[in-house]
Amino acid sequence: MDLAWYDRVPWPGVWADLMLALHVVIVLFLVLGQLLVLIGWCQNWQWTRNLWFRLTHLVTIGFVIAQTWLGQLCPLTIWEQQLRMAAGQSIYQESFIQHWLGRLIFFDLPWWVFIAAYSMFGLLVLLSWWRYPPRWPQRSRLKWL
Repeated sequence: MDLAWYDRVPWPGVWADLMLALHVVIVLFLVLGQLLVLIGWCQNWQWTRNLWFRLTHLVTIGFVIAQTWLGQLCPLTIWEQQLRMAAGQSIYQESFIQHWLGRLIFFDLPWWVFIAAYSMFGLLVLLSWWRYPPRWPQRSRLKWL
């Protein structure tokens, strides 16, 4: 019988905790990144107009919105759950990281709340692109001596 990928992972509980931590980092990137863009707009911080930062932010929130509208769970959530299953963990045997970080980013609300919240956040990101657009990198000019 062929085992699933998560049954072959050494220390699946540790990997599940790392997956949850990565999930939190991405959530913080989205929320704090947008907050910094808005502050940068008011304070005229040029680094908040960096194309790669803003493009990564836009693509990430676009992915979150698309999967929510399609009724799909985040792949990180699915992988974390599979790893916890492989570790033999249940809701009553959670680690410290799972307990606290999970409560920080997971809420038991109807699906439509997430669709509305993510969509509104995405609109804020798009508004920021329109009102405070990123700067395209300038090519360095070669100076001929």
